[in-house]
Amino acid sequence: MTAPAPAPAAAPPPAHAPDRAAPTARRVRAQARFETLAVLRNGEQLLVTLVIPVVALIALGRSSFVDVGTDGAARIDVVTPGVLGLAVMAGSMTSQAIATAFDRRNGVLRLLATTPLGRGGLLAGKALAVLVVAALQVVVVGAVALAVGWRPAAAGLAPAALALLLGVAAFTALALLLAGTLRAEAVLAVANLLLVVLAVVGGVVLPVADLPGWWATVAQWLPPGALGEALRGALVDGAFPAAHLGALAAWTLVLGAAVRRWFRWS
Repeated sequence: MTAPAPAPAAAPPPAHAPDRAAPTARRVRAQARFETLAVLRNGEQLLVTLVIPVVALIALGRSSFVDVGTDGAARIDVVTPGVLGLAVMAGSMTSQAIATAFDRRNGVLRLLATTPLGRGGLLAGKALAVLVVAALQVVVVGAVALAVGWRPAAAGLAPAALALLLGVAAFTALALLLAGTLRAEAVLAVANLLLVVLAVVGGVVLPVADLPGWWATVAQWLPPGALGEALRGALVDGAFPAAHLGALAAWTLVLGAAVRRWFRWS
């Protein structure tokens, strides 16, 4: 009887197993974390997204050097929704437009689009980062407002949250449209100028009723005016501002389609 043949030796493991790309959700979260920290570590963007809205809240809410039509409501109750809209507008439009424009100029967008993250993952990471920053803005501005006497209508909290989400979507789309069609230096100027103009005459900080007659009629249906009126209708009156929420949703679709059509990655 012959001895059984020895079993063949197991093949040695490869010297280096090929790396596998992380799951899509993890890549998007990592990009969102990077984008969020980039905003919070940048002094200029932190000034625009958090410091200026808080200063505007205190200045407009605790002094009377600017006339605010209150219609019997407390001044801080009318001012706070507008400042929340201003904060979201600054973080979603100005900050994101400038950051994306310089990433585009420096070739970062083109490079990341060729990685496993891809274009869709990059945009999803940016959108998630904007939402995180917006949530932080709402917490900070809301906390300061509550400390100085703001009392929002409880029935309007859910509609106000919807208005803020639609505002983030609309102004992020506008930011990408600016960043994807203009030179970075032009975006830097246009985004900051647009923020100032819309804050003063756009109907977001002050009620559209305080604007000139014909312009008030137009402004309330533009993105800043629709956001401001939706927030005031919800948080001051406790109403569901369906018309202005619809206007924000329509602007989101229009601006999103424009981004899809004209955004250039390099």
